[in-house]
Amino acid sequence: MNGTEDPTNDEMLVETDVSDGLSASANSVSRGAETVISSENINVWYGDDQALTDITMEIPENSVTAMIGPSGCGKSTFLRCINRMNDLIDVARVDGRLTLRGKNVYDDDVDPVALRRRVGMVFQKPNPFPKSIYENVVYGLKIQGVDADYDEVVEESLKRAALWDEVKDRLHESGLDLSGGQQQRLCIARAIATDPEVLLMDEPASALDPVATSQIEDLVEELAEDYTVVIVTHNMQQAARISDKTAVFLTGGELVEFDDTQKIFENPESQRVEDYITGKFG
Repeated sequence: MNGTEDPTNDEMLVETDVSDGLSASANSVSRGAETVISSENINVWYGDDQALTDITMEIPENSVTAMIGPSGCGKSTFLRCINRMNDLIDVARVDGRLTLRGKNVYDDDVDPVALRRRVGMVFQKPNPFPKSIYENVVYGLKIQGVDADYDEVVEESLKRAALWDEVKDRLHESGLDLSGGQQQRLCIARAIATDPEVLLMDEPASALDPVATSQIEDLVEELAEDYTVVIVTHNMQQAARISDKTAVFLTGGELVEFDDTQKIFENPESQRVEDYITGKFG
């Protein structure tokens, strides 16, 4: 594997005209917001190839942090560091410190399964299980042996995922019968049913049509009221519309700039970031 490629990234076209996308929704996060995720000099290798180099940032709670950059720059690799999904890749090696509310998630006493209960994840392509809508939502709770009012959890999770009104009379039909956009919202409902603190989203709208994409974007902004959301996207207009903070990764697995979204898109410190955002490369 090439050290500059994320194992699951697909090549996608980057949209470069973001001037109309930046809106009041992309407000800067309060300087007093508590840091939920902190990374210090995170390095990742796949075998002998280095995919991330000295990544240091602090992600505030109840906010949307977007990670943008060209394909193969390490965005998804960093996302998978947060909930230790890179542990599932035999040749992956992570060095550095990454904390969730002050606790290093790579400490020996941290159970990766328990960590993933606190840090949910939604993937690029909708992946509902071949089960009913109801069983999809409660799946995580059941395998964890959580005793709960499942009916209440299903309704609340589907409402938070803006799907309840569309499926409340179809809960025992297969999740695979839903449209692509509905399937992705079902996956979001499944992720939040276990009540995580953090929600990771790896290009959650890249496989959806414009209408479904808009629904996902609206949902992300709503979810940030209750969760800390970290989203990887190739779509710079999307990052400008929905995020509070933006991290720009560039070739070589380097975090070049991390700041309030408005500043990144209107007045970046780095010339490389400005060149990327204005479409001079990507």
